[in-house]
Amino acid sequence: MELANELSALKARVEAELAGRLSAGTPYQKLTEAMGYSLLAGGKRLRPILTLKFCEAAGGDSSAAMPLALAVEMIHTYSLIHDDLPCMDDDGLRRGKPTCHVVYGEGRATVAGDALQAAAFETALSAPIPPERAVRAAKYLAVCAGAAGMCGGQELDTAGDSDRSLAGLTYINDLKTGALIRAACALGVIAAGGTEEELAAAEGYGLHLARAFQIRDDILDITSTEAELGKPIGSDAKNEKPTYASLLGAEAAEELVLAETVAARDALAGAFADTAFFDDLAGLLAVRRA
Repeated sequence: MELANELSALKARVEAELAGRLSAGTPYQKLTEAMGYSLLAGGKRLRPILTLKFCEAAGGDSSAAMPLALAVEMIHTYSLIHDDLPCMDDDGLRRGKPTCHVVYGEGRATVAGDALQAAAFETALSAPIPPERAVRAAKYLAVCAGAAGMCGGQELDTAGDSDRSLAGLTYINDLKTGALIRAACALGVIAAGGTEEELAAAEGYGLHLARAFQIRDDILDITSTEAELGKPIGSDAKNEKPTYASLLGAEAAEELVLAETVAARDALAGAFADTAFFDDLAGLLAVRRA
């Protein structure tokens, strides 16, 4: 199947499952609406797709990994809701729509993010896989989402005294962006009961794919438009935050995207029988315009 068609089919499958996870007709219906507003707002669904495909690559049934895939997307969505709040980036647009707090208010948006985080672990632990795998996956996700992962990266990113050299920026982004993408890859292997070699390869792919993804984001923040990205551009420059593009220049940053893409592909060499999907996906993301 052509990559674009397969991605479209996987995205539709994930979104149908996400929609079915939201309760209706409850006393806290407004909270559920706020959760759904952001959770179902679209996006690439890159993280859950990686979970499903790595489960298949490790010899598992992707249907059994679906709850883990949804859990990763719930964590990602909660982080976006909180990231957009006035106390953080104070952004009014996400995926071409007003952000959650603009529509539902800061308080409800904050609680919606909190509730999505809780729902993520409830969902992950409902996966129809051996209990020891579900527990291992949930713990892995918790570490990658917490202070040693995404939240720690967010803290360093917002702290005024963080190391803003190229090495420091990479460390921050490996946590803030990379940890959850790495988790998405690893959870698929864990769900399938894959080998430690497969797990290490998936982690390596996720690390380098996330780096390429973040560098491309930095480039797009200065070369794209708000209409193309569906969110404000130039915010890093406005907030005087260094990026790969500002530290290296756009041309050198482009070269680094390609180098990280090659590293992502190389990480899978010999670990899986068929890596065509992952190779093609890395290449597609390396040249994306949104």
